[in-house]
Amino acid sequence: MKKKIFSILAIIMMLATAGCSSDNNSKTIASIDDLPGASIGVQLGTTGDIYASDYEAPEYGSTVERFNKITDAVQALKQGKIDCVIADEQPAIASIETESGLYILDEPFTLEEYAMVVAKDNDTLLDSINEALSELKEDGTIDSIVSNYIGDDTKGQSPYVTPEGTTYENGTLVVATNAAFKPYEYYDGSDIVGIDIDIIRAIGDKLHMDIVIEDMEFDAIINAVSSHKADVGIAGMTMTEERAKSINFSESYVTTKQVIIVKGDNTSASDLSLVEKIKQNFIDNDRWVYILSGLKNTLIIALCAVILGVLIGFLVGVIRVTHDKTGLLPILNAICKLYLTIIRGTPAMIQLLIIYYVVFQSVNVSKILVAVIAFAINSGAYVAEIMRGGIMSIDDGQTEAGRSLGLSYRQTMISIILPQAVKNVLPALANEFITLIKETSICGYIGLTDLTRGGDIIRSQTYEAFLPLIAVALIYLIIVEILTVLVGRWEKSLRKSER
Repeated sequence: MKKKIFSILAIIMMLATAGCSSDNNSKTIASIDDLPGASIGVQLGTTGDIYASDYEAPEYGSTVERFNKITDAVQALKQGKIDCVIADEQPAIASIETESGLYILDEPFTLEEYAMVVAKDNDTLLDSINEALSELKEDGTIDSIVSNYIGDDTKGQSPYVTPEGTTYENGTLVVATNAAFKPYEYYDGSDIVGIDIDIIRAIGDKLHMDIVIEDMEFDAIINAVSSHKADVGIAGMTMTEERAKSINFSESYVTTKQVIIVKGDNTSASDLSLVEKIKQNFIDNDRWVYILSGLKNTLIIALCAVILGVLIGFLVGVIRVTHDKTGLLPILNAICKLYLTIIRGTPAMIQLLIIYYVVFQSVNVSKILVAVIAFAINSGAYVAEIMRGGIMSIDDGQTEAGRSLGLSYRQTMISIILPQAVKNVLPALANEFITLIKETSICGYIGLTDLTRGGDIIRSQTYEAFLPLIAVALIYLIIVEILTVLVGRWEKSLRKSER
């Protein structure tokens, strides 16, 4: 197993340093006029995505590549896979600080205003936020917060401090954000900080409400607020007519612009050695903790989900076999078939989102519990077919033998058929556990930090794609290899017991 892991790691390192990307077909972007016919990278769901979509019209002929994070788009640009990236100014500046060969055009793509989002049916909260925001603008708090994060001469000079004697008797304000948008919201160690975070904390202090920050994918924020999973969303979000159809916007709190990142010379950026990059990605600010905590959640979710999935699958499998062999339980069998059709016919990510945003819309439950339920339901459908196949593989003669001994159908199943079937399908169940561990990588869509999202958080801080992704991939690989070895030994022991 060790040789296999090291061999795969060597291949990955060779590919990473081979410089296999090519710029032969890239288009030079020197101004907005060069965007027609170009390949444009954007972050999914952002204003850049909205405005760049206009260039997909036939008269422009551009291609828009949509990424979950700005860092992914920047890496694609660096590798020559796209011609430019359209992004918000300050996150764009942060994203190229350590990227040689990238720079921002002086010409802005468009101007925009940021605002918070509140559910359509929560006008009382919206009015309260607007009132607090107005007061913070008048007393200079907003300007002070912004200057604390932007500006070489003012950065770090005016951190927001909660006024002395502030109380939180009015409850808690749950805030949805996407902490990959420096300097507006980003991770500093284990804390989420930034312009938006300080502003919403200042508003919470005005309203005498404690703040709870929920980090999630950017395109999930409006859904979280609309479904009341969060009270307010703040993530450098621009007011648009399309978004206003499903959500209410607060008053604007900052004006900024969209810019275009292109390839070129960036003498201020510096290339780090491999050892320095490892230190930057995992040692500095204890960033390895994101990986460790994500791994813990991944293992908890996978283990609990597979246990519940086996119970669900076992029950469904027995019902299906009982109907096939005896014709009994027709209604339960129909329900089970519908369950199998829906679960096996839809992606696990869609099921997770439906359970979180629809099924538990008005219930405030742990995200880990939601993930366990979602993956258990998903896994149960596949376990059911595994169990059904295992039971059907037992020779009918054994059922007949049991009945001839005076055992009922139920007694025959419990005492003779099921023990053999379970033994036959144990390796397949172990493989389902392996598959389930990898499927948990989609938990980030509900703001849950799993192993994959732990790597994403590191990428959002360091703007380095390779090492965090490789670290996450290797951990998954090691887990799978360990389980594969254990399953192999398990199969050998089962074969020995049959002799």
